[in-house]
Amino acid sequence: MKVIIAEKPSVARDIASVLDIKQSRKGFIEGRGCAVTWAFGHLVTLQEPGEYNPDLKRWTLDSLPFVPEEFKLKLITNRGVAEQFQVIKKLFGQAEEIICATDAGREGELIFRYILALSGCDKKNIRRLWLNSLTPEAIHAAFKDLKDGHDYDPLYAAARCRSESDWIVGLNATRYYTVRHGRIGGGGDRVLWSIGRVQTPVLAMIVERDDTILQFQSQPFWELSTHYREVLFRHSGKRFEDREKAEIMLSQVTDHDFEITRISAKRKKEQPPQLFDLTSLQRELNKIHGISASDTLAATQNLYEAKLVTYPRTDSRYLSEDMKPRVPQIMEQLKKQQPVHIAVLDLKALSFSKRIINDKKVTDHHAIIPTGMYPRKFGAYEQLVYEAIVTQFIAAFYPACIKNITSVDGISNKIPFQAKGTQVLDPGWSTLFPAKKKAAGDQQILPAFEKGETAPHAPFLREGKTSPPKHFTENSLLGAMEAAGKFVEDDKLREVLKERGIGTPATRAAIIETLLRRNYIRREKKQLRCTDMGRCLIALIKDPLLKSPELTGEWEKKLKQIERGELKADNFMAEITDYIRSMISKNNSGQLDNSRWGSCPLCGKEVIKGKRAYGCSDWKAGCPFVLKPDCRGKKLTPKQIQFLLQQHILPHPVRIENELRMLILSTRGHPIDLTPPSGKRQNHETKKD
Repeated sequence: MKVIIAEKPSVARDIASVLDIKQSRKGFIEGRGCAVTWAFGHLVTLQEPGEYNPDLKRWTLDSLPFVPEEFKLKLITNRGVAEQFQVIKKLFGQAEEIICATDAGREGELIFRYILALSGCDKKNIRRLWLNSLTPEAIHAAFKDLKDGHDYDPLYAAARCRSESDWIVGLNATRYYTVRHGRIGGGGDRVLWSIGRVQTPVLAMIVERDDTILQFQSQPFWELSTHYREVLFRHSGKRFEDREKAEIMLSQVTDHDFEITRISAKRKKEQPPQLFDLTSLQRELNKIHGISASDTLAATQNLYEAKLVTYPRTDSRYLSEDMKPRVPQIMEQLKKQQPVHIAVLDLKALSFSKRIINDKKVTDHHAIIPTGMYPRKFGAYEQLVYEAIVTQFIAAFYPACIKNITSVDGISNKIPFQAKGTQVLDPGWSTLFPAKKKAAGDQQILPAFEKGETAPHAPFLREGKTSPPKHFTENSLLGAMEAAGKFVEDDKLREVLKERGIGTPATRAAIIETLLRRNYIRREKKQLRCTDMGRCLIALIKDPLLKSPELTGEWEKKLKQIERGELKADNFMAEITDYIRSMISKNNSGQLDNSRWGSCPLCGKEVIKGKRAYGCSDWKAGCPFVLKPDCRGKKLTPKQIQFLLQQHILPHPVRIENELRMLILSTRGHPIDLTPPSGKRQNHETKKD
């Protein structure tokens, strides 16, 4: 008997239907000498420390670091898991051949291999089904191209290393910081400080951005402009930081004629948009409709399981060469929904540019595209996501948008000015995105100027203020996670992160939701901002690797080498063990120094205690730092004062306004609660990423 195992019941039903397997049983479908069964995503996980040794249920520094000699597996304690696992185990035991039909990627391979190992059937003959969509045609094609399951042993090795190394770092770092710093200031309930390889660097990016905004001091500036023939010309030089200098230049051009000195026109070709990968789809839906990354992923997954789009958890924006014959067929099917837009295309002569077809840039899965199947009714989010995918797919094959970009230079009393304007010659693909075109706003339309023409003009000054960087939105944060290499100094690691970023397309939404759930960040309309707890955690972590994408960059580089068979898994795991031992050893110093209060967050000098408040010892030289122990009805203990100052939790530098704004640690909110309620520990310390 052949046993086929899918990742979800819905996928198993689709496979069974295509293979004409119809007899439903408890936990599987059988017929024609086959049984099709399913998991519920992850059924099996790594054991907790207390399951290796009951003494490890108690969190102590003495027990750290804990690294098992051999990792052991257990079932996840969700409803129905144990019962379904027994069905799978029995089927695997009877099978002559097991076909893995879980998601085609690193995590899908891990799900299957963990189930195989826990069932004691890892010596069985296994084959691999690699699916890009759940249409009958795609399933039939994949079964005709089954691979030997052991061809994917390197992929499984990389997946297992990812799982075990996340466990080692996440568990040990979470236990260390919770035990060491769980009672901030020496009292109250214990705080669970959750550390993760991906979530902590992401939190650090948000904290750094929020602190930059908090510390930002806006500066005034003045810009010299003029109106000539109802067109806005701007001074070609830099804007002025001094009003007097700006007014002097304004006086130099007042009552002087304006002369056109140069006219240049350049034709610009804007290529059509590329197809979506998951991250670009999430960013687009968040930007245009404000939909969260997790909701976009859920909606796309629903569309995939309804056979309307291809596999969503992809990091590629390209199609493979073998997809060329399928694209015109999909377009033909989509004519029912988009007759006007598709009528523009010659389906017999579609332009397959390198921006669309590139085998080298298709990894586990190609870009997200519609399958061509006609949709049934679905929810509002699914509707918006489906329309975005269809429109992007059609637009990718449209001609470029052609514009004329005109620059006009002018002069008044030897002071140069310039105006720019845009004229759309051929809208091309942009006709499919009227909302984007309206939001972007074309530049001003210029009249016909002639070189050498002269006439009066109306110069003026515009006063403005410098603006801080914007708070992260899910759109911009996903972009930062995808382009995390910008934050890494090492050139080779930056190149690795250029390809993968931090996290994966499938996990980035979950990372954001995890930070929200643990109260390390909060949503404020479209913005994502750090909370007091989040800022405090980043201040506590002294190991820069735990807060930097560099750690993920190193890991991803080596995991890719393991996938290619270029690095042994044991060597990688030995490095991870050495790292966590070194981290805990280095961090075991640095207790509070009771002989001093701490350093001034503004100038670095020692802080001294006065009758009513704490202040900088360099106050005579003008340092304004004052820390009042009472803030909005909360009184800080001396230990808490020491902790805040010595652990450098207060933003540096900060602006002081009469009383302690630093204690609030954010532009809005309540004073930091140094002893928040304790949370449940289970599932926190070994949570993926």
